[in-house]
Amino acid sequence: MEQFFATCPRGLEAQLAEELSTAGATRTEAVPGGVGFAGNRETCYRANLWSRIATRILWRVAQGSYKSEEDVYRLARGVPWHERFSVRRTLRVYMTAIRSPLKSLDFTTLRIKDAVCDRFRAETGERPSVDTAEPNVRIHAFLTDREATLYLDTSGEPLYKRGYKYASVEAPLKENLAAGILMLAGWQPGTPLLDPMCGSGTFLLEAALMAHDIAPGLARKFGFFRLDGFDAALWQTLMTEAEDRRKPASPQPIFGSDISTDQVERTRQNLAAAGLHECVRLECADLLQRMPPAAEGVLVANPPYGVRLEELEKLAAFYPRLGDALKRHFAGWRCYFLSADPQMPKLIGLKATKRTPLFNGALECRLLEYRIIAGAMRRQKPA
Repeated sequence: MEQFFATCPRGLEAQLAEELSTAGATRTEAVPGGVGFAGNRETCYRANLWSRIATRILWRVAQGSYKSEEDVYRLARGVPWHERFSVRRTLRVYMTAIRSPLKSLDFTTLRIKDAVCDRFRAETGERPSVDTAEPNVRIHAFLTDREATLYLDTSGEPLYKRGYKYASVEAPLKENLAAGILMLAGWQPGTPLLDPMCGSGTFLLEAALMAHDIAPGLARKFGFFRLDGFDAALWQTLMTEAEDRRKPASPQPIFGSDISTDQVERTRQNLAAAGLHECVRLECADLLQRMPPAAEGVLVANPPYGVRLEELEKLAAFYPRLGDALKRHFAGWRCYFLSADPQMPKLIGLKATKRTPLFNGALECRLLEYRIIAGAMRRQKPA
């Protein structure tokens, strides 16, 4: 059994651990930002193909204590890199550290690269080239205050890049965070789902993929393709299995709208690129005016975050109207808003039934749950 670490948006570790277990992972251990687990090659391939929440699946190749840059160099020099990938592959080393006593992480990153190249030269007489833009092989180093761990990235491009989406909007929501929010909301295929601020359609596309049991990695390539020992026959078996599980596209009770016609069109293009355009019903509508598409269901939205003063003032006026619209039209619905604005829960005028901390990249957010009940839930407004 090999040791792996799957990274994910902070706040979704429990959901990721459950996902990995279904892919065959054992000894899962959730820590902030990811889940460590044990598994074999098939587990690694399945996790990359099927995880909707993971950002990367990293294969642990070395771990040891250190006090200096040279200790890290020796740890990296001891890995038989020539047995992991060809000298013809380009590489890049990535560094993450928490409380590391080393003075220069850039220098330590350089020493790890030197160790990899030195080991290659000793074993093959040649050394691989470095490509900082689009490397064939990514090596990740993680330093704590005492321990260094080295990983080979089996994913390549981040797993939230599904391979379908091509029309995006400013400040997009990452696909794995959107999928995790749908899971936190308890949404299940067949339950009406509405995103009334759909932007480029991330929530809608992830829901459509779930509803049709489509593996999120079915349309993309992975880093393990470039590692020695890639089992093409095993991979073809897993792909055939995923294709067999995929349900034919069909209309679903998934609804999307936006006040901007341009953003509705972007959503339409992204759904079409995935072959799922007929599964989601789209319209141009103002959330404050639109009616619910069913008597009850799940509403998810990623409202805009204010940065400039005029934006903050507009949002301060918008939130109370949003609360009124939900109260007036969406009784019977469970509504979820991802917000980095601490003013939203104060101004919306409804009592949140749950607040879940999440990170959208480096931005700390809250997933606010509002269970809308007719004639209740309204907080007393401050004088």
